[in-house]
Amino acid sequence: MTSETLAAALARAGSPVELLRNLAFPPSTFPVQPEFTNWRSEQRSWVESCALLDQSHHMTDLFLSGPGALQLLSDVGVNTFANFGVGRAKQFVAVSPDGHLIGDAILFHLEDELFDLVGHPMVIDWVTFNLERGSYEATAERDDNSAVRASGPPRLYRYELQGPTAAALMEEVTGGPLPEVRFFAMAEFTIAGRRVRALRHGMAGQPGYELFGPWEDAEAVLGALLGADARHGLVRVGAKAYSTANLESGWAPAPMTALFGDDPLMAEYREWLPATKVGSIGGSHAATDIADWYLTPYDLGYGKTVKFDHDFIGRAALERLAEAPPRQKVTLVWDADDVTAAIGSLYRPGPGAKYMDLPKIRYATHHEDAVLVDGQQVGISLDCGYLANERAMVSLATIANEHAAPGTEVTVLWGEQPVSGKPAVEEHRQVEIRATVAPVPFVDFAREGYRSR
Repeated sequence: MTSETLAAALARAGSPVELLRNLAFPPSTFPVQPEFTNWRSEQRSWVESCALLDQSHHMTDLFLSGPGALQLLSDVGVNTFANFGVGRAKQFVAVSPDGHLIGDAILFHLEDELFDLVGHPMVIDWVTFNLERGSYEATAERDDNSAVRASGPPRLYRYELQGPTAAALMEEVTGGPLPEVRFFAMAEFTIAGRRVRALRHGMAGQPGYELFGPWEDAEAVLGALLGADARHGLVRVGAKAYSTANLESGWAPAPMTALFGDDPLMAEYREWLPATKVGSIGGSHAATDIADWYLTPYDLGYGKTVKFDHDFIGRAALERLAEAPPRQKVTLVWDADDVTAAIGSLYRPGPGAKYMDLPKIRYATHHEDAVLVDGQQVGISLDCGYLANERAMVSLATIANEHAAPGTEVTVLWGEQPVSGKPAVEEHRQVEIRATVAPVPFVDFAREGYRSR
C-alpha cells in the first residue's frame, strides 16, 4: 500500500497549520533507556565527572559516496566546502529556496568520496530528494534510527564522552596521551583492540569526544569504557537527561521545517515526501500562516555557517536576509515562582496549566511558544526544559534584536489556546511565565572555552 504524500495530506487538511497542529506525532524521544540512575544525577555528570551518552539509536545516517557526492552537498548546503578534507566534520545546514530552514545535521568526511550525514530524518530526506532528482554521480545508503528501522542493529555505534574527566578516561582506554584535535576534527584511536574514530565535539558544551565505529565492535568498546578506573566517575546517561544537553550548549533541535513554500521545487518535494515523515507543531505561537512558524539560519545563530562562495539552494534569499537579520538566538531563564505555580496548578481545582513533563517539557515535534513584551509578540521560544546543574527552567529562543540584550525581561506564554487535538495535550489553560534573557550558550564553559579548544 502506497503511503499518502504530504501534498495529498495537505489537500485533505486544507491548511498546513491545521494539518500539523493536530497531528498525532509526538516530540522526538531517544530510543534508549530513559534513566540509568536518575536524570538529575545524570545531568550533573557532564559537569562533575564524565558522562557516557549512547548516540547509537536516535539519529539517521545517510552514507553518500561517489565523485559527485561533494557537489550534491555543496548544492544543498549553505556551508563552504573549501578545505573540507578527509577527517573533518561540520554542522551541515540546508534551507528552502526562500531561505528558511529545512534543518541541520552533522556531516563527516570519512574517506575520499565517502561522507556520512547524521541527524534528523528531514535533512536526510531533503538531501535524498535532491540526489534522486539530480544527475549526480553519487549513491546513497540510508540507515534509519532504531525507532523506525525495519530490522537489525544500527550500522554504526556512537558513544559520547563528556565532562572534566573525559580526557583522562580516554587516555586510560587508548593507552597513551591524546593528540591535539581541533573542534569538529576527527582522530583515530585503538580501544579494546578495535579501530575507533573520534569526533572532537560535545552536545552538552563540555570537553569530550564522540566515538564511533562498526556495530560489531560496540560491545567491546562499551565494555572498555565501563571498565575504566572508577576514579574517572563515569556515569551512563539515559534518554531523559541526554535530551536536555542541548539546552546547555545552545543547539536548537528540530526547528520547524519549511515545507510549504510556493516555489516549484517545494511543490515537487511535497509530492515526493510521505506525510508520515512530517512532525507536529505545538505551543502558544498562534500564527495561522505556516510561514510565520519558519526560521532562518540567522534566527538560530548559524549566520557564520552561511558562506556565499558557492551556489546553493536558497542563496539569493539568504543574501538579502544577511544584510539585517531581525532576530537572534538567546536563552530564556524562566521565573522560578511562575514555573512553580504552573506545576502546582495540578493540585488545585479547575483546568491547570499545561503539564510540564520534566526534564524536557516540549510536547510537539516543532515546539514554538510566543515571547511577549508588553503584550506584543517579539519572538518565539523553542526547545525548553529543566537543568539540574543550573537549577533552572530554560528555553532556547529567537527574539527581536531590540529585546535580545541579557537581562531583558520578557514573558513566555505557556500552553495552547485553543487546545489542539495532539495526544500529548490535555485540557488546560494558558499561563504567563516571566523570563529573563541570558546568553547562548547558557553555560559559561560552553560559551567561553569549549569551541576555542
